[in-house]
Amino acid sequence: MKEASKLKRYERIYDQIKDLIKATDNPASRMATINALLHHKFDYYYWTGFYELKDGELLVGAYQGPVACLKLKKDTGVCWAGINRKETVIVENVHDFPGHIACSSASNSEIVVPVFNQENEVVAVLDVDSKDLSSFDESDKEGLEKIVSLIYS
Repeated sequence: MKEASKLKRYERIYDQIKDLIKATDNPASRMATINALLHHKFDYYYWTGFYELKDGELLVGAYQGPVACLKLKKDTGVCWAGINRKETVIVENVHDFPGHIACSSASNSEIVVPVFNQENEVVAVLDVDSKDLSSFDESDKEGLEKIVSLIYS
């Protein structure tokens, strides 16, 4: 998918999500809606979900796709890298990422986007896996960061 058309698709999805989530300010409900919509709008999304920080543990929240790891080992893998760095992490080949946690052997590339609350603390991450290598780029980063900013808006 060309970058310009991908950005336009993210913009349309952003507008759709913005309208849908007006019904509640509950973060879990908003994450579930965002997750379901994203998962079904992009054919290269294999696993789409949120991991939430709860008492220092990273636990699976709403997701679409095969069964997930329920709890991720602290400070290991791409999701924890996103939390610790407080920035989006794009991994072209997860098999080359030190400490990658393989919840599914079918995953080959990944993007992790931190979710910030109103106090600018990371409280969760959006984690998207693809079966293909190098699926995610700056368009995904830009689009997903804007979308997850809606959770606590």
